[in-house]
Amino acid sequence: MLLTGGLKSLLPHVLRRISQYNRLSISNTSRMAEGYKQANVVILHKSLADDFEKFCHANNGPLPLLYRSQPGDWKCPSLSSDSDIRTDCLQYRKYEHGACTGSLKSLKEYSEQLKDMVTFYLGCSFSFEKAIQKAGIPIRNIEQKCSVSMYKTSVPCYSISMFHCNLVVTMRPIPESKLGAAVLATSELKEAHGAPIHIGDPGLLGIQDLSKPDYGDPVHLHPGDIPVFWASGVTGVEAIINCRTPLAFTHSPDCTFITDVENDNVRSLGGVPQVHCISQDPLHFSIVSAEAAQKIKTLETLIGIDPGERGIRHLQRPGELLGACLAMSHAGSVLVTTGFPTHVSHQPPEENDGPPGALAMAAMLQALEKQVAIVTDQRAMELNKKIIEEAVQLGILKKPIPLLSYQRESANSALMFLCENGNPERPRFDHLVAIERAGMAADGNYYNARKVNIKHLVDPIDELFLAAQTIPGITTTGVGDGGNELGMGKVKDAVKKHIKNGDVIACDVEADFTVVAGVSNWGGYAIACALHVLRCCELHERYLRRAVGSPRAPGPRLWLPALPSVPKEEKLLKALVQLGVRSGRTASLEMEVDGLPFYSTHSLMIEKLL
Repeated sequence: MLLTGGLKSLLPHVLRRISQYNRLSISNTSRMAEGYKQANVVILHKSLADDFEKFCHANNGPLPLLYRSQPGDWKCPSLSSDSDIRTDCLQYRKYEHGACTGSLKSLKEYSEQLKDMVTFYLGCSFSFEKAIQKAGIPIRNIEQKCSVSMYKTSVPCYSISMFHCNLVVTMRPIPESKLGAAVLATSELKEAHGAPIHIGDPGLLGIQDLSKPDYGDPVHLHPGDIPVFWASGVTGVEAIINCRTPLAFTHSPDCTFITDVENDNVRSLGGVPQVHCISQDPLHFSIVSAEAAQKIKTLETLIGIDPGERGIRHLQRPGELLGACLAMSHAGSVLVTTGFPTHVSHQPPEENDGPPGALAMAAMLQALEKQVAIVTDQRAMELNKKIIEEAVQLGILKKPIPLLSYQRESANSALMFLCENGNPERPRFDHLVAIERAGMAADGNYYNARKVNIKHLVDPIDELFLAAQTIPGITTTGVGDGGNELGMGKVKDAVKKHIKNGDVIACDVEADFTVVAGVSNWGGYAIACALHVLRCCELHERYLRRAVGSPRAPGPRLWLPALPSVPKEEKLLKALVQLGVRSGRTASLEMEVDGLPFYSTHSLMIEKLL
């Protein structure tokens, strides 16, 4: 009697013979014929075949097509030399009008019907298990001697004709220290589903309970494990169920077809991947290529110069720009705030550092089809309305941005503002970003760099950032250049130690990510550029769309026009001067920001970032 533990070393054609004659009691093909591709199987009527092939190509993460047969052809010569799809899976399922009506050991009794049917062989995640193990990563379901867990998600696939369904995923617990290795091991195995489509909280996929998989067995996480989800070919089974065809067959989940093709033939998905945590509640990691991450690191270095010699290098935290932009890239709705009324003796008191950077971010967020709104002081609503109108006329914004104000009317005002009916499970915004926004100090006041208390000019928008810390699913970013801006509380100790008047003016309110720049506008420009870099990153773009739907080509027509440019920023600064908005350090109504001339300083920074 052959021990099942030795099946992993047998050649595929031997295992197919074992399947044909059912000599062993085997429940799944995981770890069989290690190093060889396995395939999910869908068999349907030839009249549906063209549409199902289009459905596979439109959702090639879960449904990477390895081979499509001719009607009535039971072989797949490019995958194996001696196969018979009627017998070579351990078990099959029969579907009639969308209902599973039986499990079968063989399809031979349906040979007549199969003459008018087409077989699709689709990539399977069992194919990458050896690659994961070679990377030194434990496979918990194998350790626990059970099948991999599979779940239906709330993520819709791209529909083609009568084929529509939500994505199905497999879940493998991975130690947090091994996440990068797991992504690297699988990202190039495109025909085995490639890189994960989600890392972290299952609720973000609409999965409520990991202990109740829809297919397979529950797999227990060890302490320190993170749930990692890959697209699954069982998605094809869900598509068959939903199309309600009179007759169809699939492999039984876990009982895939074993091919003669080795896994060595890999195709790059666009660079070496990196994994970064972007949220703790809910736990959420993102993926980006090393090349894109390096570009964003370069942007961060560029904006980190200190032309005002304020000592901001002591405030800088490498990697914060990347983290902030990854969080914004995943957000569907972003709330932006700006406004620093430093000139108490002028009307308006606002400075011109902040609004240009805010609009640069908003323009790119608009181009990326995200919902964007701006919240500002009630007394400055009319000024900001005019600034937004100018930005639309100048072509900086595609369309006007909703302009909001916030006032504290009760203890739960911030919660009511951020969430529908004050329900923390239904936030209106996924990300809040403050750029050159006056931040509350430890004593509850707001100070400009000269220690002048400007609290009478500032609405308590800080409360939104404080409330966001208690609402799962909302992340925050603060952009500043002196330490007294909203969100700089994360570096307040360094502000107090190294920035002039820091012991008084330091903002006490933290953001999840703190972007420190020589001039705050530069931080906004860098965020716009970094968001563009991320969307042009194939690895990140695939992760964003969960590997369903067609890749969005990095079309210059879509995103490049949204980037800041010297001509646009020059015109915007002139418009701000016309509106009486002054330079921060000098109160000058000239073409300068923070006392630095536009033409020899800011224009050069924009060109370097681009």
